[in-house]
Amino acid sequence: MKRTQPYWLVALLTCLLLYSCNVAKHLPAGEKLYVGADFVLNTDSTISKAEKSRLTDQLTALARPRPNKRLFGFPYKVGLYYFIGEPKKEKGFRAGLRRRFGEAPVLASARGLTANSELMTNVLENEGYFRSQVAGEFVDVNSYQTKARYTAQVPQRYLIDSVSFIGDSTLVAKAMFNASPRSLLKAGDPFVLDVINTEKQRIADALKQRGFYYFLPEYVAMLTDTAAGNHKVRFYVAIKPDIPAAAKVPYFIRNVYIYPNYTLRTARRDTNLTEAYQPPVTNPADTGLSLRRFYIVDSARVFKPQLFNDVISLRPGRRYNSRAQDLSLSRLVNLGTFKYVRNRFEPVGRYGRDSALFDVNYYLTPLPRKSVRLELSGNSRSNNLAGTLLTLSFIGRNFLGRAEQLTVNATAGIDLQVGAAGRGVTNYRYGTDATLSFPRLVSPFPIRYDRRQILPKTNISVGYELLQRDSLYNLSSVRASFGYAFRTSNRVEHSISLFNVNYVHSFNFGPKFYDALSNPETSGPFVRLIQDQLILSTIYTLNITSLPNSARKYSNRWTLNIEPSGNLAGLLVKTDSLGYKSIFDVPFAQFVRVDLDTRHYFQLTKSLVWANRFFGGVGIPYGNINEMPFVRQYFVGGANSVRAFRPRAVGPGIYSNTGGTVLFQDGGGDVKLEANTELRAKLGSIFQLAAFIDAGNVWSYTDETVYGPGSQFNKDFLKQLAIGGGIGLRIDLSYFLIRADLATPFQKPYLPEGQRWVLNQINFGSRDWRRENLLLNIAVGYPF
Repeated sequence: MKRTQPYWLVALLTCLLLYSCNVAKHLPAGEKLYVGADFVLNTDSTISKAEKSRLTDQLTALARPRPNKRLFGFPYKVGLYYFIGEPKKEKGFRAGLRRRFGEAPVLASARGLTANSELMTNVLENEGYFRSQVAGEFVDVNSYQTKARYTAQVPQRYLIDSVSFIGDSTLVAKAMFNASPRSLLKAGDPFVLDVINTEKQRIADALKQRGFYYFLPEYVAMLTDTAAGNHKVRFYVAIKPDIPAAAKVPYFIRNVYIYPNYTLRTARRDTNLTEAYQPPVTNPADTGLSLRRFYIVDSARVFKPQLFNDVISLRPGRRYNSRAQDLSLSRLVNLGTFKYVRNRFEPVGRYGRDSALFDVNYYLTPLPRKSVRLELSGNSRSNNLAGTLLTLSFIGRNFLGRAEQLTVNATAGIDLQVGAAGRGVTNYRYGTDATLSFPRLVSPFPIRYDRRQILPKTNISVGYELLQRDSLYNLSSVRASFGYAFRTSNRVEHSISLFNVNYVHSFNFGPKFYDALSNPETSGPFVRLIQDQLILSTIYTLNITSLPNSARKYSNRWTLNIEPSGNLAGLLVKTDSLGYKSIFDVPFAQFVRVDLDTRHYFQLTKSLVWANRFFGGVGIPYGNINEMPFVRQYFVGGANSVRAFRPRAVGPGIYSNTGGTVLFQDGGGDVKLEANTELRAKLGSIFQLAAFIDAGNVWSYTDETVYGPGSQFNKDFLKQLAIGGGIGLRIDLSYFLIRADLATPFQKPYLPEGQRWVLNQINFGSRDWRRENLLLNIAVGYPF
């Protein structure tokens, strides 16, 4: 067969060469195109290869200007810039074309070379490489292109020998000394200017938490002494002697005034002061205060005073604390009751000999107490259904006077199966739910929590949903819950639903349902629908996340869920004549369900992220049931799972359902293992590419009676994983991300052992293979 010549590649290279010649002809006389920078580092023998590589990368990032973009070594955008030509009008078609596809040439500049050398020398000095020298020169690449070459002489790095905090008997000096044990400057660490500046900020923050409201980082003096020898530096930390008098004394809070109905437009203040709280005197020095109170300026009595006692951490009669102030503002914002939150501190003169006083004013603009919203949305579900949902929402803010929020939703929607080839079904959904949220822990007895965190929440919710599945069945679900959500640190969040009730009732079975029920190959998922299900459980969720820090190369998230069900009812309810324990003639479920979801993100480069997820879960039925309720089972497959397989089409075990419709995709498993890994590369500010591999499956925990042999979890579970991979395109629109992932199976667990790996069968030229093995998932947001 005659081999096709790559004429298109030859044509492309020819055009690029012509563009290159075009660039050389149009450059200004005596100027050359700047194409980048090289670095030669002559380092001391004490500097490791890794440190030398880090310094090279750091200096490379400092080099300016940035060279023009290149393709196969050619400055193609500069060529297009000259090819399009000078536009006659600034806003004409040619001008727009030139801005969109062209790029003005970046020319070599001797002034830039000198400025870069000075900047790089300063950076090396700031990193502790004292007496470094950087010199630059231009090296011609060809007749019209040149590059910069920087040669750096990098001596041995200076290390910290010791750190001493010095000062006098003033309160501010004593406060700084008390904060010294947490210093970021440690003996043996390298000298780094950024760490020194961060230490100044840490000292200022620590003093602000001790009442020194006006203290700033620049009031800290960092004195260094290099006379220690052997490339060591002694640090002496002190307070500058000429700082303002106001920065030397701690401030105490006299009164707190709260204006919860303040409007920015009129700036009118209510004048009706209501005393809300009078704390006890906790400091002997406070005996001179004439007032130590909260005042609520609220003549209409819209808000109960106790609300602000719970929310505001600053206390009259106590020392000012910046952390308490930040917490107060954060709590007020997160209440969801106020549209605008701002505050002002008013000095009220001297107080005692070594302190001063503040009055604190909070100006709060409330949101409307009642609002109604109608929303029409599109949605896609995990079982390959897509449709629309109409939601009518009512929100009642400050429902009981302490920032409680009542939310009532009424919904109606329709779902259609995507790609069902006429064999799918139509779902009609109707529902209503109500949630009452309290910004506190509601309990007949006191519950202790970390008061340094945002306010905890108590949530009470009830709901009802009706699902009409055309020609199959109707399914109604009633649910109610009562629980708490609170934080114990910035990284750890707890959620516990103490009472969680879910009653599921199926009725109005249609012809398709009985046809599937009578077929042994498809009856498994439908047998359980005949029996009503009652779940009385407690759900505990623990979330642990990395602290937000843009400089971190690694971040993670851990989510643990534990759900025991039916334990208390099992102790109180007697067994009936059929051997079940029932409530209103409905046997309730007894099980323990535990799962762990871990996610790990590695920032490999500025534009490349490696994302990973592992999920493991198990549900163990016992006592009153011998299999997990289908509403508590696990599923694998779909846009957010193993993307090479259709939603819910994997497992349990080696069980296979090739029908491809929702009718045959309602089965799940009691045990789930899933792992995903994905490389995400940014292509500019909007587009992203991804390459991924997914693996997972579900299994039955107890027996194989429902799905048959191979569905129960066993020692060969690794051989039964569904594995697939593919590529994806993402469009980041800031407010949301649209994702399209194209995937194909690598291992099919339902095939006979020895034939499950199908990588050798990949045939993109075959239409039948593509139809069976290529799956396009379109979704909103990242899969994990």
